[in-house]
Amino acid sequence: MDELQANVKFLWEYRNACIVVITETWLKKHELDVDLEIEGFGTLVCLDRDTQQTGKALGGGVNSSTEGNKGRKGGNSLREAKRRGRMEKSKDQELTNQLQHLELGTRLASGTGLVYTETFTHHTNLWEPSHPECPDRVTAIMEEVERQALLSRCVRVEPREAAEEELLLVHTKQYVDLMRSTQTMSESQLHSLSDSYDSIYIHPETFQVALLAVGSVLQLVDKVMTSELRNGFAVVRPPGHHAQSNQCNGYSVFNNVAVAARYAQRQHGVHRVLIVDWDVHHGQGIQYLFQEDPSVLYFSVHRYEQGSFWPHLPESDSQAVGSKKGAGHNINLPWNQTGMTDADYLAAFQQLLLPVAYEFQPQLVLVAAGFDAVVGDPKGELCVSPQCFSVLTHMLMSLAGGRLVLALEGGYNLKSTAEGAAACIRSLLGDACPALSPPHHPSDSALQSISQTFSAIYPYWTCLQVLEGGPLADGEVIRVIANEERASDTSPAHSGAKTTGLLYDERMMEHLNMWDSHHPEQPQRISKIFNKHQELGLVDRCQRIPARLATEEELAMCHGADHIGLIKATAVMKPRDLHRLADEHDSIFINNQSYQSALLAAGGCCSAAERVLTGQVNNGVAIVRPPGHHAERDAPCGFCFFNTAAITARYAQSITHNAPLRVLILDWDVHHGNGIQHIFEDDDSVLYISLHRYDNGTFFPSSEEAGSDRVGVGRGVGFNVNVAWNGGRMGDSDYLAAFHQVVMPIATEFNPGLVLVSAGFDAARGDPLGGYQVTPEGYAHLTHLLMSLAGGRVLLILEGGYNLSSISDSMAMCTSVLLGDAPPPLVTPLPPPHRCAAMTINEVIRHQAPYWRSLRIHSHLTPPCSAPEEMSLDQLAQGLATLDINQTTSDNPTPVSTPVGGARQKVRPSPQKSSNEDKVKAESVGMTPEKDQSAASTPQPQVVAGETSDSVPVGDKAVPEAEAEPEAEGACGWSKPATAIAVCGELDGSTMYVVESLSWCPHLDVVKPLSPAGIDIFLPCQDCGSDAENWTCLTCYQVFCSRYVNEHMVTHGVVAEHPIVLSFADLSIWCYLCEAYVHNQVLFEAKNAAHQAKFGQDSPPWS
Repeated sequence: MDELQANVKFLWEYRNACIVVITETWLKKHELDVDLEIEGFGTLVCLDRDTQQTGKALGGGVNSSTEGNKGRKGGNSLREAKRRGRMEKSKDQELTNQLQHLELGTRLASGTGLVYTETFTHHTNLWEPSHPECPDRVTAIMEEVERQALLSRCVRVEPREAAEEELLLVHTKQYVDLMRSTQTMSESQLHSLSDSYDSIYIHPETFQVALLAVGSVLQLVDKVMTSELRNGFAVVRPPGHHAQSNQCNGYSVFNNVAVAARYAQRQHGVHRVLIVDWDVHHGQGIQYLFQEDPSVLYFSVHRYEQGSFWPHLPESDSQAVGSKKGAGHNINLPWNQTGMTDADYLAAFQQLLLPVAYEFQPQLVLVAAGFDAVVGDPKGELCVSPQCFSVLTHMLMSLAGGRLVLALEGGYNLKSTAEGAAACIRSLLGDACPALSPPHHPSDSALQSISQTFSAIYPYWTCLQVLEGGPLADGEVIRVIANEERASDTSPAHSGAKTTGLLYDERMMEHLNMWDSHHPEQPQRISKIFNKHQELGLVDRCQRIPARLATEEELAMCHGADHIGLIKATAVMKPRDLHRLADEHDSIFINNQSYQSALLAAGGCCSAAERVLTGQVNNGVAIVRPPGHHAERDAPCGFCFFNTAAITARYAQSITHNAPLRVLILDWDVHHGNGIQHIFEDDDSVLYISLHRYDNGTFFPSSEEAGSDRVGVGRGVGFNVNVAWNGGRMGDSDYLAAFHQVVMPIATEFNPGLVLVSAGFDAARGDPLGGYQVTPEGYAHLTHLLMSLAGGRVLLILEGGYNLSSISDSMAMCTSVLLGDAPPPLVTPLPPPHRCAAMTINEVIRHQAPYWRSLRIHSHLTPPCSAPEEMSLDQLAQGLATLDINQTTSDNPTPVSTPVGGARQKVRPSPQKSSNEDKVKAESVGMTPEKDQSAASTPQPQVVAGETSDSVPVGDKAVPEAEAEPEAEGACGWSKPATAIAVCGELDGSTMYVVESLSWCPHLDVVKPLSPAGIDIFLPCQDCGSDAENWTCLTCYQVFCSRYVNEHMVTHGVVAEHPIVLSFADLSIWCYLCEAYVHNQVLFEAKNAAHQAKFGQDSPPWS
């Protein structure tokens, strides 16, 4: 025991650590019991199992370690934690190893390649000198790039000719030979051959120039895939995306991008390539080449007008989704009217392309970069600004680790084409996205087109299946738009600054808890983050911003005089008075330095915002404490004294001299920022979007005002957006889905001039309070998405986050992205969004669609009733691979917290009920205990202001509202599942229910064949001998009792890691990991054997 204590002490990272960190592997190595508890050390945390936490949590807790073990959040025994960890296959040890080896500051690739040669001007039309596809197109681009001083910032790449075997990757030898023969043809022969194709001219040098065009793109692919360059732009001609395997077409000779995709696969072992085609004409050549290939995802957004626009093909419509194995991997977004704007393209990328691309997870992104959609182009007749293509490029840079190559296609207004290409190069170089001109909402025609494409590919992509569709709001938005009328653009002028500002002052560490050294909001939070930034070289790359004290006038922008005076008085209070004052408020500790620390946090963030707005820095990160987003106008709350983000927003508006600055406050702290919501709920100049754990109003701050139905009041209606998560261990997939379908569409339509992020990292994996699974890489991608707003003016302000490793790596990853580094790839395959996340996202859309036109694409969505009839083994395997077998509902119990801000609690804590009571209740409605557990977890109707609900019907009885809410945990510590239960009618006065089963689950491979003896349904539990209600394991076929007897089957499932079991009572089959019933043909043999044993006959045929 002494040796163990000595070794554990050695593992402490700092003296005041609130958690003793060990691993089960370490314990086994030292031949020690993994359940061993060491006196005086509080909780042992096995990082390769679920974590436990001591100390005071938000909304409740105790101080002493002894009481903390009894009353802490998540207060199950270590043995239960170990069992839960086995059931959920927790990867915390893997996470720890990953965090230790993250090289956030190491940029494997840097530099933007630019390839061009004067030879590209040699391809000309001998018989029509004024042809729009002319040599001036590329020279105009190079002149504009030089004029904007971009050329010197690029790495020049020498072009080369493509080899014949490279052309043969997509073209036939007969066609290549024909094109080679044109070098010796006369003008009349060239003219005659050209006329045999659609929209083609050929010059004696065309073959050589076309070889150079293909080879130049391949050069960039080589440089990018070998990390010599980060990305690149090929200023080449002739174009290529219309060229087909055996013919040229539409000014295109060889299909430059298609050859590059195949070359990357052959030469560099790339398995997945995304081709994005934003040329105004459909790239039918690319589509034909890859429409049966699932390894290439082709996305084309083009003018179509019901087939009246060139190339006049029905396969350019949205219903052409690919075929055979490539079904779903061809995405056509056809515009059916002219005049499409920036907002239409942004909506298409945010809500359609990016979700699918993240699920596809390409290893290389190629862009067929035509600029004939730019305003002024004589062929396109659209109204997209050149700057919009900068934003589109930025969006694509989040994919494939930033491996992105653009190849010039069309564009026939020389000025527009040159400006569009230069805008893309700016983004490739890492410059901030420019602010865009109005309109900022998509047109009705665009929404209709996006909806049609969405519906066409809906069956093939799980990321799209989170959306329900159905009728939403119609007509004009009903939110107040006076703020939009006052100024078309309140954004400050775009600056050329590339620096990221960094705010940190160690004086903020002087705020500490004198009575609880184990409190999670500890001083080391900011020093640990700053040290990580130093370790990774990020501090040297940033511009330091000195902290300053906020003035009382600045505080008064958001807080009352009495509140300011009260907190100010704490600087001279005696410890006894400080302790008494803290106890009067919710989750607060105070010492004599708290006031100064809070002033430094608020004042420093105001200074950082001023530097961002004045162009001294492009964006910023503020490593500050104490947090701020819970602070109310007149009361501290939740570790917060002054509302730092709110004060910063008001200060930023006060120093903006034109119309009121529109500010977006994006709050991704796992707790709802009640203070920010209350301060701005009636203000249309500040859009507040919060993504937080809600759990039907029971998670801190435990207020119904954090619900998704709270949209603001008065002029602020529609400017408060709560993405209130219920159930589930939300992770990267869930947050990305919310960003793609809710956050970014609304934020883009709002068009902020400044983005403030209340950047709490307590939704990160490993956080002791949040219980969520967002990774550092996930936060990097969220940051990258936000950088497309407000001309890149983004300021991250630290809020919560209580796992020191997680918050340090997460915030460092965000800073890296702010500095222009590409977000690192996410885990492959990316799991689909949790079903609970889908429910929340749809709820938010329903509440917010009346106020934001960009959310209305789902009004026209008509999801098919079933998946495509034909599905190959590869597609099934791919579907299995995209599922997250570790993703279950939350393992954190619900804290009991007092209301904040005067809001009443949504639910009352329900008393614990015995298992016998549960069983009686289950039997009273004709359900098994397992099904009753599912029923209890069904989300209850939202309680909105002005409505009351005293009871919820269950069966033929009414139970109080509090009892109708889900309980905190299931039998083994996990939350109860959200299995869908529908009322389907009544019989003899009793309500009848139908439980929706999963048609398949990712754990079916654990089901083993039956033994010749079959299944004996009369066997007792092997552990306790009970025959009350037993289940058999479909892996080992042992028999144990249910969770409502002695839960021996639950224990067996955890320890043996056998998740699928069959009930002897009703022959239902349950998966513990999916927390759902399963009805799949794989299970029919076992179910039929049990049916024979129980009823003496076969069950009905499989259906």
